[in-house]
Amino acid sequence: MKAVILAAGEGKRLRPFTETMPKVMLPIANKPILEYVFDAVKYSGIDELIVVVGYKKEVIMDYFKDYNNIKITYVTQDKQLGTAHAILQAKKHIKDSFIVLSGDNIIDQKSITKLMKEKSEYTLLIKEHPHPSKYGVVFVEKGGLKKIVEKPTGEETEKFISTGIYKLPRSVFNEIEKATSLGVYGMSSVFQLLIESGKTITTVTAGLWRDIVYPWDLIHVNETMIQGPSKPSISGVIENGVTMKGAVSIGKDTRIYSGCYIVGPVVIGDGCEIGPNACIFPSTTIGNNSVVHPFSEIRNSIIMDDVHIGSNSSLSHSIIGRGSILGDSFSNIPGKTTIEIEGEYKKVDTIGTMIGENSTIGNHIVVEPGVLIGRNCTITSLKQITKHIPSESRVM
Repeated sequence: MKAVILAAGEGKRLRPFTETMPKVMLPIANKPILEYVFDAVKYSGIDELIVVVGYKKEVIMDYFKDYNNIKITYVTQDKQLGTAHAILQAKKHIKDSFIVLSGDNIIDQKSITKLMKEKSEYTLLIKEHPHPSKYGVVFVEKGGLKKIVEKPTGEETEKFISTGIYKLPRSVFNEIEKATSLGVYGMSSVFQLLIESGKTITTVTAGLWRDIVYPWDLIHVNETMIQGPSKPSISGVIENGVTMKGAVSIGKDTRIYSGCYIVGPVVIGDGCEIGPNACIFPSTTIGNNSVVHPFSEIRNSIIMDDVHIGSNSSLSHSIIGRGSILGDSFSNIPGKTTIEIEGEYKKVDTIGTMIGENSTIGNHIVVEPGVLIGRNCTITSLKQITKHIPSESRVM
């Protein structure tokens, strides 16, 4: 059996982080989201992937050129019209039943195996969700799909949603072609047409499944994945006087200077310098070649590759894009706020700041909760940042 993985989208609601890379390549515990999907598929016994790419596809293809023990074929979706249209791009590479996965969801190997073993031709992986109205809500009767409603309004709600992960027969391409010829490009609509034509679609419930829609979702999913079953590994140089508790992973050529206090789960990449006297608290990941200067404190945050964080800084519930430089005494204020993303207003319980790549932030900067600072921004010293800063901005 082959797997079709949908990885063509940009992820506009995850800007500024997706301005230079596709959503599926954003890091969770120092690995791209898509790599977790590849690993889960590989460990379920599938040895061939058809990956549907589009936006910034070269980033994906370059990263996975050395991915081992599985055959990867790339097909391009030039216009991101919908999931059904994306699946259709893989048609010529599929000869039998196959499974479909979203490249921007975290899924475990057990759920994929359960899906593959289901005897029905059409099987949909579903998941109970606290906010089902954001997704395709599924109505199930005796284990079979009765109907599926995309982002329902009013009273038409259920607690289970479609994860966008399916097992399908090759004949589904005929149904997709009929639907797309009518201007219907979403897979939920195709399933509804199949139900109305008398097809039986079974459902199975997912185990671990996490979706990433907004920047703060990266922090929440990172918090989940960093506590995974993999054994922490310690490389690099740990000087005398360092205190480490819990699951802490430290990459090669990284140096942890004396006086540092690190409480896991924490993942620190290769070639980093931490401290002296820096504190790293749980659910923090620090990417490769990053530097945390003395007396700084980081908790529950994602620090990407090549980031410099100045002395006496404090970060909490934040994301710092690759290549950004934060001056001395930078601090963000974590808290509850409402954030506007792509015309939507979202309430977030606890959030710090989110800074895009290659931004330079001066000394003694304070950032209010939920503020987004774009990529390639420059902010001079002694500023309080209270609202979003677009990419390529200068705050003098």
